[in-house]
Amino acid sequence: MPFRRRDFVKSLAASWVVPAFGSAFPSLATTTAARDSKPGKRQSRPNVIFMICDDLGYGDLGCYGSKLPTPNLDAMAADGLRLTRYNSAHPICSASRAALLTGRYGHRSKTTGAFGPNSPGGTSLDETLASNLFHAAGYHTKAIGKWHLGDKPEYLPTNRGFDSFYGVPYSDDMYPLPLIRDTTILEQDTDRELLTPRYTEEAVQYIQSHQDKPFFMYLAFSYPHDPARASERFRGKTAFGDVGDAIAEIDWSVGEIIGAVERKGLTSDTLICFTSDHGPWYQGNPGLLRGRKASTFEGGFRIPFLAKWSGMIDPGQVDGEWHSSLDILPSLVALCGLGLPEKPLDGVDMSGILGGREKNAAVEQKSRLYFSPMGKKGLELHCIRKRNWKLRVAQGIEGEIYTNDRTTSAKDSAWLQHPELYDLLQDPAESYDVAKLHPEIVAELTREIETLMPTFPPDVVQAYAELQQNKGDISTPPGASPRPFGARLSPGSWEPQDRR
Repeated sequence: MPFRRRDFVKSLAASWVVPAFGSAFPSLATTTAARDSKPGKRQSRPNVIFMICDDLGYGDLGCYGSKLPTPNLDAMAADGLRLTRYNSAHPICSASRAALLTGRYGHRSKTTGAFGPNSPGGTSLDETLASNLFHAAGYHTKAIGKWHLGDKPEYLPTNRGFDSFYGVPYSDDMYPLPLIRDTTILEQDTDRELLTPRYTEEAVQYIQSHQDKPFFMYLAFSYPHDPARASERFRGKTAFGDVGDAIAEIDWSVGEIIGAVERKGLTSDTLICFTSDHGPWYQGNPGLLRGRKASTFEGGFRIPFLAKWSGMIDPGQVDGEWHSSLDILPSLVALCGLGLPEKPLDGVDMSGILGGREKNAAVEQKSRLYFSPMGKKGLELHCIRKRNWKLRVAQGIEGEIYTNDRTTSAKDSAWLQHPELYDLLQDPAESYDVAKLHPEIVAELTREIETLMPTFPPDVVQAYAELQQNKGDISTPPGASPRPFGARLSPGSWEPQDRR
């Protein structure tokens, strides 16, 4: 299917404007004057547009402190809600997306890392995805962009509750990268520079063709995942390199999609969400947090989240409570009147902040587990967080501690004989271990792990038991990769004073 750029631009020509701050690249974002003046009666069930980026960092948007030009996303934040403590459920692609769409840790659905091309499986077929719930409730369902939950036909979106699919099966760094409509391959190895504009065209046309039936549109951008790419219109325009250009084009895309909703008169009937799957890889900004993608530090987990819903979310809302991508499915169930899945959820209903309802206090009390994607097929647990307290019980023993990427050891993680405790409210960069000051918190979170672990599949439980036996040496300094157990220290090596 050739990209009809001329037809696409022509159909949206009336919306050409230049950002007020005079950025160096053109924009098709619609102005607020184009918003529907007669919204009419609100639908009983909202449309949902859920947009998710690949590897977008917590600090990559202007509304989160970046100098990158992201005017449309900044306007979305100003018109709606911005979360400041929203975490992914996992720091790697497939597992994070499985958790988002099921409301359950990816480890429960055989999704512990990232599926490659021709993977024999995918996210377990007996799992209920948000798309299944929307479809069963009478919604029309559409998936656009990167899928990455299995590339065999039975794992593709049209067999997982989506009525139609247009996109690619996995990440942009995997080869070949076929462009697919439903289950038919349109191009064996698509032009990666055209992915964002093609996704945008598909999304805008879908919104324009909307009838009376409510819809759920899941749009998964392929960027700014490395190697980041942008189309010719945006390439070299931001002064922030390839990643900056890719983010700028995503920002343009969001403006086009919001504009299509406004022109169709659906602003009061549509919840629009924007987020990322996890933290940035080698490039991108984790927002002064420690760690990046694939690590269990906050830089691998903390991500942006924006939501806009005219008449339901007041403009300029900023929420600092603790939330997770695990909470999205139960929240959409509550907002859209969907049925609950049969399997128990790990997420908590956070619909109060999305739909003008009372907040659910259980959100802040929910414990969250941080699994490492490296070694032991991604089965090993590193941390638990409850409220602002984060307990690290294990850490990778190979590789640079800030990224923990490309490690291959069968014993990739070691149990910390001195677990580390961080107060993320006071210390979001995880710079100061305060375990000695709060032994009662260490004990509480340790008990939480022991309570939660038996609820996981046997391979996860076994990996946890083996990890506890693979102890790092007691001489390991706080915040360091664990030293091998019983290893002889070189003269002058620093070690904790309470080595006992």
